[in-house]
Amino acid sequence: MSGRLEFVLKMPVVRVISKKEAEQFLPHRDPFLLLDETYVLEDEKYISGSRLFTGKEDFFKGHFPTHPVVPGVLILEIMSQIGATAIMQQERFKGKVGFLMSIDYAKFRGQVEPGDKLKVAIEVLRVGKVTKLYAEAYTDKGLCSEAQLNFILGEK
Repeated sequence: MSGRLEFVLKMPVVRVISKKEAEQFLPHRDPFLLLDETYVLEDEKYISGSRLFTGKEDFFKGHFPTHPVVPGVLILEIMSQIGATAIMQQERFKGKVGFLMSIDYAKFRGQVEPGDKLKVAIEVLRVGKVTKLYAEAYTDKGLCSEAQLNFILGEK
């Protein structure tokens, strides 16, 4: 199954933001900084990013021991962190922090398992005090999740 943003994963990368670099723009730290890399493709329009699940992550022990899958809420969090990293790296948002305000139209269409690389494609719908992103998450098996993510920008 493919989604409307699958083409974003094939776009040329303008800027790579590493996990370590993302710490400049996000308040998250390990073990809750869940992205590996963020890719700025077109400022304020398209973003992508990734996370490889090795199977050694602690949550697999309980979700679920006989059939480990990534919890859907973590997929949404990864999409949010990738989107926020790309938005917050812009100079005009220096000193601000993005807080997830709401999630609309979330759908889970496939499972993410140990060994899967989650690839996230994001379209920026609106940037400002309230920022809106539409995100899709893929594995090699196809589209696994989609949602509209809404952030409010606040002071650090």
